[in-house]
Amino acid sequence: MAAFDGARKSEAFYGKTAPAPQPERESLKTSYLQLLHLVERLHRQLLDVIKDELERIGQTDINSVQALLLYNIGEAELTPGELRSRGHYLGSNVSYNLKQLIDKGYIQDQRSSVDKRSKRVSLTPAGLEVRARLAALYDRQLASVEQVGGVDLALIEQTNKALQRLERFWADQVRFRL
Repeated sequence: MAAFDGARKSEAFYGKTAPAPQPERESLKTSYLQLLHLVERLHRQLLDVIKDELERIGQTDINSVQALLLYNIGEAELTPGELRSRGHYLGSNVSYNLKQLIDKGYIQDQRSSVDKRSKRVSLTPAGLEVRARLAALYDRQLASVEQVGGVDLALIEQTNKALQRLERFWADQVRFRL
């Protein structure tokens, strides 16, 4: 067994991993698929929490995806392309939501002085107000996430580290066509 473990470690060092024993592989597969399902459900649940908060404060003219977009833009001035590449927007219709938010007065856009084809977007005072409301929501949640949710700093840091590794792994899958 020790020789097998040593071989697996050296193969892992050189970028090759030996296949996991069958029961371990099945367990990994089950856990991985559960994680994929959870990530998707958590994002939807976050949107539901934001939608509930918007309804509670009477903010019915925008949806939760648009509110989250406002929160993620924050104080920055970005191009629509930067919103997607920086991970501020998780959807395929960023231009639709930006247009809606511009029309409703939450985002202002201006042409770049260097390249007239390029636009930069930033929040208006109304957009900053929505962002502040979401920040207050997150602060309220932070006050009870440990006691009520049983999620402490160590668990959050460990989870963030695992999710960042998965993000890098998935990005490499696309980038290098693995």
